[in-house]
Amino acid sequence: MGAPELFFTAGYVTRKWVRRGHFDILHLHEPETPSLSHKPLVMRDAPPMVATFHASIDPYPRALRLFTKYLRKYLVPLKEAIFVSEAAQRTAAHYLPDGVAVHTIPNGINRAFYANAEPNPAWQGTQDAPTIGFLGRMGEERKGFSVFAQAAQIVHQRYPNARFLVAGDGQEEGEKILDSLGASEQLKERFEFLGRISDDDKARFYAALSMYVAPQTGGESFGIVLAEAMAAGCPTVASNLDAFRSVTEQGESAALFVNRDAQDCARRICELIENPSRRKTLSEAGLRRSRDFDWNTVVDEVLQVYAKALS
Repeated sequence: MGAPELFFTAGYVTRKWVRRGHFDILHLHEPETPSLSHKPLVMRDAPPMVATFHASIDPYPRALRLFTKYLRKYLVPLKEAIFVSEAAQRTAAHYLPDGVAVHTIPNGINRAFYANAEPNPAWQGTQDAPTIGFLGRMGEERKGFSVFAQAAQIVHQRYPNARFLVAGDGQEEGEKILDSLGASEQLKERFEFLGRISDDDKARFYAALSMYVAPQTGGESFGIVLAEAMAAGCPTVASNLDAFRSVTEQGESAALFVNRDAQDCARRICELIENPSRRKTLSEAGLRRSRDFDWNTVVDEVLQVYAKALS
């Protein structure tokens, strides 16, 4: 079946698959979006349905406002709704029908995978030459590489031996951002672009860093990178997005800075460079907090929701 035919028959094929499966329960993700996930909602013979909502959009977009009334009616078959964060719940509250039971359950990680990672010696920092990490798509503005680069300029003035390790797609875009900021050749030499790295290397990356910086500027409903970094015992600096505040217990397990404020970001980085005991405290707090995101914890919470949907 070609792409055009599949487009017009996707709903039929999906519903046929559900009927043949004879499932006890159906778990949908983002059923408010035009995707396969919302196709079973029109079935009269569907099993009990649970949905997970991930998106966090602030302010609430006009396009969604136009469909709010429709979505409230369309999502009525749901028994239970799971939100990955309070931020995601605030977004879905606009269109979720009354009567659907709601639960906040975070995204899960394999905590032991990160906690047991061996740091890559080539990426490991020292007190005199700390390594400060960024992971994300540099060409996507909301990931905040521009904020990170501006903060690096300030940090470099005080700590010229600091290294800035950058993992993820978009080295060309990253270099252009550095050029647009007028970065010195000395600063550029302290940047190392690692490109896209494997999951194993990502864990070793977090474990090797003196600190990890999450400068995202918006559009984050959870912050899986924070949970991963904390599980690796990496002290973390993050923008004070609502989702990041929630993951870090309002800044108890990370150093938060004012969103989009590169000077405040640099201030937090310098404070941690100067204060090893504070880095250790954040590392320990992050390790404790990361237990809440371990799959062993998250799965138990999801199973409790399933039991309610089936009762």
